[in-house]
Amino acid sequence: MLARNRFILLVVVGAVLAIVSLSLQFLHLIPTTPMEAPEPNPISEAYGYCNTPNRSEQAWEGHSPVDYKLLSVQVMIRHGDRYPLYAIPKTKRPAIDCTLSPKRKPSHHQLNSFIGHMAQGGRGRWEGTLSSLPRLPNHSACEMGELTQTGVVQHLRNGQLLRQAYKRHKLLPPNWSTKQVWVETTGRSRTLQSGMALLYGFLPDFDWSRLTVHHQWSTLFCGSACDCPARNRYLEEEQRRQYRLRVADTELERTYADMARTLGLPPRQLRAANPIDSLLCQLCHGLSFPCVPAGSAIGSGGCLTLTQFAVIRKQQLEDEVDRRRVGLYRRYALLATHPYLNRTANRMERVAKANAPGRKPRAGGEEVFTLSSAHDVTVAPLLSALGLEEALFPRFAARVVFELWKSPPATQGQRKGQGQGQDKAARVKGERSKGGGDMFVRVLYNGEDVTFHTTFCRSHDRHAAQPLCPLGNFLSFVKKDMFSVFNATSYHNACYRRTG
Repeated sequence: MLARNRFILLVVVGAVLAIVSLSLQFLHLIPTTPMEAPEPNPISEAYGYCNTPNRSEQAWEGHSPVDYKLLSVQVMIRHGDRYPLYAIPKTKRPAIDCTLSPKRKPSHHQLNSFIGHMAQGGRGRWEGTLSSLPRLPNHSACEMGELTQTGVVQHLRNGQLLRQAYKRHKLLPPNWSTKQVWVETTGRSRTLQSGMALLYGFLPDFDWSRLTVHHQWSTLFCGSACDCPARNRYLEEEQRRQYRLRVADTELERTYADMARTLGLPPRQLRAANPIDSLLCQLCHGLSFPCVPAGSAIGSGGCLTLTQFAVIRKQQLEDEVDRRRVGLYRRYALLATHPYLNRTANRMERVAKANAPGRKPRAGGEEVFTLSSAHDVTVAPLLSALGLEEALFPRFAARVVFELWKSPPATQGQRKGQGQGQDKAARVKGERSKGGGDMFVRVLYNGEDVTFHTTFCRSHDRHAAQPLCPLGNFLSFVKKDMFSVFNATSYHNACYRRTG
């Protein structure tokens, strides 16, 4: 019996060693030093883009060292899930209901009260033509570009996440003023409705009489500073680069030809219909791809396939890599987003000054919470301008958050130690902040802290006495440093400077 038990033990030990040995053979595939990121899978990346609200999400907004005070939050969002902007010719449109129902999935515990609150929206102030837009999606057969129930739920969740993150910081007083909450949106119903959903998740049952919703007529949120010839030139060059890369992709061209043959369309007409937009919607909503009956007079018959979808999506991912390599898009992005970033920086400066020792608060306060509801063509250049080149293309309901923090008063001993430990350059950087050296910023993308990946704070020592990014770094970047690539000293100079 003893010999038999010993034999069984040896067999078990041998099996364990074999498994360990097999595991060790694969351990060398796990990078222990920085390596290039693996090539993304087009299908899994597409599901991430859908951002289906069926999982818990970790949000790092509102995190800071002990005793730091949160002074302001500025949020830029992409609208939530929407119906396609384009229809694939000779196919049935995706069957999606754009009315809202708490009984239909995905849902949210605030959805019913949100619907009721939007019915009272006439009590709010709506700038320009915004008052004519519907405050809720309301078509049983979605219209082109209409926000879906999924899109509403995505932003109710975003607002709820931010509410939980900032609740303990008491960012807004219970009797917040019109001046302290700033909401702006483009003139599309999907951005207006997305902004309202996030705001309701953040401030449930907010007082309509205190709210003004501002209209941004440009998707770049450039206000009165939209005229920039150089930005337009860079965009045209970038579009030419995209076109050259696309037509050089023989696999993509073959795929479009196969899809066109199935549907009985000229390939050029199919490409013009941007089929990836409709296919993404069907993927996100779990719907079958379009089919044409076999023997049909209009095509060879059959269905568009996931393989064909993957080829188009793969080319888009390759385009993002080439875009970063060439650098034209970043130049466009710096000029496209400067007006928005400049307003963001100005707001931070005003809040910082208002919180300086001995300052008397202004009547009505400063803009403590701002929300800009926008599009992918707004958020994507913002990420690029900040230097977040490795960030994924903005998914539905993506969010970029700027936080302004104030450090606690330092004791005399702490000040002495900090002064000895800092070099001259670091002290100069801290002094650039007009709000003082005790003001700091955080930047977050979809809940992840990306501050130390930004251009203006990548080189900051996060292990220094002050572990956050100095506000002065951000102000210097917006007011001056972001123009250096154009050999210019101001936004106007960069926009109108003629290159040889």
